[in-house]
Amino acid sequence: MIKKKICLIGAYAVGKTSLARRFVSSIFSDDYLTTVGVKIDQRNVSSGGKDVLLMVWDIAGRDEFQAVQKSYLRGSSGFVYVIDGTRRETLEAAQEEMAEIDEQYPGVTSVLLVNKHDLIEEWELDDSSFEEFRNRGWAVFFTSAKTGENVVEAFDTLTAEMLSVDVN
Repeated sequence: MIKKKICLIGAYAVGKTSLARRFVSSIFSDDYLTTVGVKIDQRNVSSGGKDVLLMVWDIAGRDEFQAVQKSYLRGSSGFVYVIDGTRRETLEAAQEEMAEIDEQYPGVTSVLLVNKHDLIEEWELDDSSFEEFRNRGWAVFFTSAKTGENVVEAFDTLTAEMLSVDVN
């Protein structure tokens, strides 16, 4: 079995924990729980005929006082950047994290999840907001941890892309 570490990265309250719980356990709760440090879950998936154990690192979100703890990123095969479509500042936070992380971990497979698609009428972002990510070759998914929309698809795409760049 192939093991892959992936890290969820983004501002506080964008839905990283809810997305991880939805993906790993098919569960959603409206209760907001702040992640302190990191929470690690895992799920077995199959991609391209290969069995893969995804170790999902849900890292405490960036806020105005503290950036993501970069030591948690060591050994990652993939990054899932998460933003909240209802809060423009979370896009800017993701762009800042991306710039910092890309210096230390260039070329790591990454995807962008624009979460809270179930609240699209409250979104502050439009499709053109994500061009920078698409220009980097990243897949962009509009997700909802609440409904499950595109959550599995996003992780499946990330897994397939990670496996396609493996030389092992």
